[in-house]
Amino acid sequence: MPVVHVNVWKGFEQEKVNYIIENITKVFVDIEIPAEAVEVLVHEVPQSHWGIGGVPASEKFKDTEIPGWNKK
Repeated sequence: MPVVHVNVWKGFEQEKVNYIIENITKVFVDIEIPAEAVEVLVHEVPQSHWGIGGVPASEKFKDTEIPGWNKK
């Protein structure tokens, strides 16, 4: 059955991860796939390992406040 991989930056709040898991599962339930058959894997990737436009996200967004993400 469905396995969904979601990549987020390291430090993403657990509350947000829970929301993602719950609501992605609901999408499949809406198309009549049992919730028990849906797997959602949330992968945390360090910003230094995530490139955007040829620049690590850790540099590109170093001065940007991002809701739901803890820089610690």
